[in-house]
Amino acid sequence: MDHSGHGMTMDLPPFTLGRGLAWSADPFFLVACLLALALYGWGVVRLARRGDAWPVGRTVAFVAGVLSIGLVMCTALNDYGMVMFSVHMVQHMIISMVSPILLLLGAPITLALRALPPAAVRGSKGPRELLLMLLHSRYMRVVTHPLFTIPMFIASLYALYFTPLFDFLMGSAVGHAAMMVHFLAVGLVFFWPIMGVDPGPHRPGHLMRMLELFAGMPFHAFFGIALMMASTPMVTTFQDPPASLGVDALSDQNAAGGIAWAFSEVPSVLVLIALLFQWYASDQRQARRKDRAADRDGDKELEAYNAYLASLNARGSS
Repeated sequence: MDHSGHGMTMDLPPFTLGRGLAWSADPFFLVACLLALALYGWGVVRLARRGDAWPVGRTVAFVAGVLSIGLVMCTALNDYGMVMFSVHMVQHMIISMVSPILLLLGAPITLALRALPPAAVRGSKGPRELLLMLLHSRYMRVVTHPLFTIPMFIASLYALYFTPLFDFLMGSAVGHAAMMVHFLAVGLVFFWPIMGVDPGPHRPGHLMRMLELFAGMPFHAFFGIALMMASTPMVTTFQDPPASLGVDALSDQNAAGGIAWAFSEVPSVLVLIALLFQWYASDQRQARRKDRAADRDGDKELEAYNAYLASLNARGSS
């Protein structure tokens, strides 16, 4: 593809890295995406056959989340992401911030708890009971606690990109896949308590969720600014992009920094909007519960107050 006026010729994909490894769609993520869609679809169909409704919006959100993972890991983006810092940063930001939000909006844990069959024998442990045990385990309480998720969310940037660990992981297909799995997992445990759609060990109030959200986001912006302000390439892996790309390593790094900075804003807005809607819906449900309670008891509080006023009036006229 020739871009006139820029002298840039691109012959990707496919291409071969200097180490002789041909990169293509990651088979692990391809299988994982297909399996996730199949299991979620099985759950929705099982509920439908039982006569239970499942919100279409949740299904759409989950499918979009899986497709976003497939987009960055099972297309040509995965090839370009191995040699261009900017494309790699797109992969990182989507799989750690956009994909987790969409997956969590799909409420997969709630679906599993409703669709999985209970144990056949009382007292034994079937799939549903095992999932409940995991949700209430000490391990889950630790990995979903803000004192763990926020530092891990931040360390995934600074302790990875600014140490030799990043270059080591980028040196093999297995290492690259493991890094992306890590990004996805960190994003899921960070946003899980904040989104509050699925049940979990921690159920903070809406205000606390907002505080947790904004506690981690500025560090993404600082990371992006650090990349944009650097005068030399900071990551060895992307110091020498293929000549066929016609990409300047420092300019590409600056673009990567801009992408990291921008993604610190967009997901924050999306999550904040979702939280505000949840907060409003929660208040509405609470108001309806109070109205129903008042209808059931015949407005006893109002009657008691009227009786109190009547007694005062009788006392004053006597």
